[in-house]
Amino acid sequence: MVIKNICCLGAGYVGGPTCSVIALKCPDITVTVVDLSKERISQWNSDKLPIYEPGLDEVVQKCRGVNLFFSCDVETAVKTADLIFISVNTPTKTFGNGKGRAADLKYVEGAARLIAGVATGHKIVVEKSTVPVRAAESIMNILKANQRPGVSYQILSNPEFLAEGTAIDDLLNADRVLIGGEEDSVEGRAAIEELCWVYEHWIPRKNILTTNTWSSELSKLAANAFLAQRISSINSLSAVCEATGADVSEVARAVGTDTRIGSKFLQASVGFGGSCFQKDILNLVYICECLNLPEVAAYWQQVIDLNEYQKSRFTNKVIMSLFNTVTDKQITLLGFAFKKDTGDTRESPAIHVAKILLDEGAKLHIYDPKVEYNQIMEDLTHPCVTDEPERVKKQITIHTDAYSATKGTH
Repeated sequence: MVIKNICCLGAGYVGGPTCSVIALKCPDITVTVVDLSKERISQWNSDKLPIYEPGLDEVVQKCRGVNLFFSCDVETAVKTADLIFISVNTPTKTFGNGKGRAADLKYVEGAARLIAGVATGHKIVVEKSTVPVRAAESIMNILKANQRPGVSYQILSNPEFLAEGTAIDDLLNADRVLIGGEEDSVEGRAAIEELCWVYEHWIPRKNILTTNTWSSELSKLAANAFLAQRISSINSLSAVCEATGADVSEVARAVGTDTRIGSKFLQASVGFGGSCFQKDILNLVYICECLNLPEVAAYWQQVIDLNEYQKSRFTNKVIMSLFNTVTDKQITLLGFAFKKDTGDTRESPAIHVAKILLDEGAKLHIYDPKVEYNQIMEDLTHPCVTDEPERVKKQITIHTDAYSATKGTH
């Protein structure tokens, strides 16, 4: 098989940028990104994309309408595709077994059933979403249970390692691409080679790692757990530094110059956020519990617990610095997304900080050039944040200029 058509199920923070770069680097491959949300697809086809990433606009504008397409016609895209990426959301379960920890795979299952219902010929189905170990087996079981004559599948795992805010650069200059599949079968090895061929258009072969499916799935969870662990480690030392007069930046620099450790992810902060770190660590904790490894589960749970402690510790210091009361005092938040160069507010530490300050009666003035007004309001009036949304709205002022946001602040 020579891959000529790629379909991506899911036009979010992973599917959109990833397939845009594939289209840029593989001009002979037609790439179609599909989503059930008409509004989201409309945004991808407009001048105002649904997500902000440095460099993304330029890539999309160059390829869109040439070999990159965004559509709601899911069935046609699946039928014509040689390779299908599953890049749908995998949130944490909010009810049932594993509530608050296990990954909810309903969207992955839905994608698999959709593929099974309309696929023709041979399809390579690729997990792009972050999933628990052995999720590929579940996908294959669904596909086989609904398999029609003349249709065959190979399942691969190809987790993304990009970071929001640097996604395009991460995709263009990936330090590694990981592909997992059935290495012990001829068909599995052939599917792996097909996906390798796609990435070899711009990624050196030595940077493309191949392994079995289970190792690939676990590697993604492990990578995010290790990165979050580093953040929690330096944040724990920030508390020690503040109590002793040491400078956490100097400690981080001294530690980071050790080549065995390195300097990345050693910047003390309010805590990590985003849609991946907490979700993936909780998933890892749940897997460990299911495997009867309570000590391992407790170890990784501490990374989450330390992150929660850091957010609360920061907010308490703010309140204490204002004579232990912030009622009717103006406090400015410069930045609301979970990190710079993105408009993504999912699990942002700013939401946690804002919640406590609002509960204490503060008047919040907020500025973030990449986050929409409606998104900030939606986050801070969510039932998980407050049961008095009208009161909260009166306490919030959102600015379009950093200087106006800080005017009159305490």
